[in-house]
Amino acid sequence: MANSTPPTTPVSAEAAVAPAGPSNLRLRVIYGLIGAAMLLGSVWFSPWTFGLFFAAVQAVMLWEFYRMMRAGGSRPIVWMGLLMGLLIYVYIYGQGAIHHYFNLPTGGYTIYPPLGEESPFDRNTFLLSTLPTIYAGLSLAALVAIVALVLCEILRWPNGGKPFDNISAVYGGIFYVALPMSFLSQIGFGGGHYDYRRIFALLFLIWASDIGAYAAGKTFGKHKMAPQISPGKTWEGWAGGFVLTLVVGWAVGFMLPDMPLTHRLVAAGVVAVFAPLGDLAESMLKRSVGVKDSGSIMPGHGGLLDRFDAFLLVLPVLALLQLLFS
Repeated sequence: MANSTPPTTPVSAEAAVAPAGPSNLRLRVIYGLIGAAMLLGSVWFSPWTFGLFFAAVQAVMLWEFYRMMRAGGSRPIVWMGLLMGLLIYVYIYGQGAIHHYFNLPTGGYTIYPPLGEESPFDRNTFLLSTLPTIYAGLSLAALVAIVALVLCEILRWPNGGKPFDNISAVYGGIFYVALPMSFLSQIGFGGGHYDYRRIFALLFLIWASDIGAYAAGKTFGKHKMAPQISPGKTWEGWAGGFVLTLVVGWAVGFMLPDMPLTHRLVAAGVVAVFAPLGDLAESMLKRSVGVKDSGSIMPGHGGLLDRFDAFLLVLPVLALLQLLFS
């Protein structure tokens, strides 16, 4: 019988002494540091860099979501979803930016200047024409996009596959990715003015949840949370993440001294509960469509949806609490 062992390819002397490329861990560290610097720098520099950075992040995350939907058999009209996501982002970000740039003296939730101070613009004209026009235009564009999505499916039938699966995939991306990420602007512009420290605090809480869960899970983890979805996650890890997140929630008081301790601990509790659920939800999505990573934009880290999945359940809850109790 012929030998079934494949022949060994000789290795040249040059290849034998060639230096090895960077390890996966080194790549993760390098790209992680670059990504963190871009993230923190854009948040710190100005409201505009914050807005542009996260508009790009939201768009990439939404594209990755639609890519996974295609892997699962749907054929969403990607450009329509991206357009609707952009409209939602501009609408929510725009409200915060208007308060920030036209009500600088006192903050708050009104664009009227305080009594006794001159307005830097004709507020009556602005209120009666500009704002309603902008909001009405964005609302009309959103309604047109809804109708246009159905019309596009009609026009490409039957070559587009299952039309209502496609429509559901488009709106799934809007409600799962675009709308939650847009709520980040509400956090940043809370109180009427942009404050990068609130975004920093949220990032630190989410990172604390992740780091604490990883460390405690590696050290003490025995009881699996959801082994069919994410075998590495344990209840011990979750508890470790919860504790570290509460500690960081207390510590961010040095950065946000005006925020009461109760508010900080409530926000930390929301992150500690909903950040792991956001991670599990995205893992479930990837398993359901048979993909390992949402993308490859960051070598060693997967896609942006993999990096920001915790935000997708945390932000709607924080935005709701801010709306109810601000």
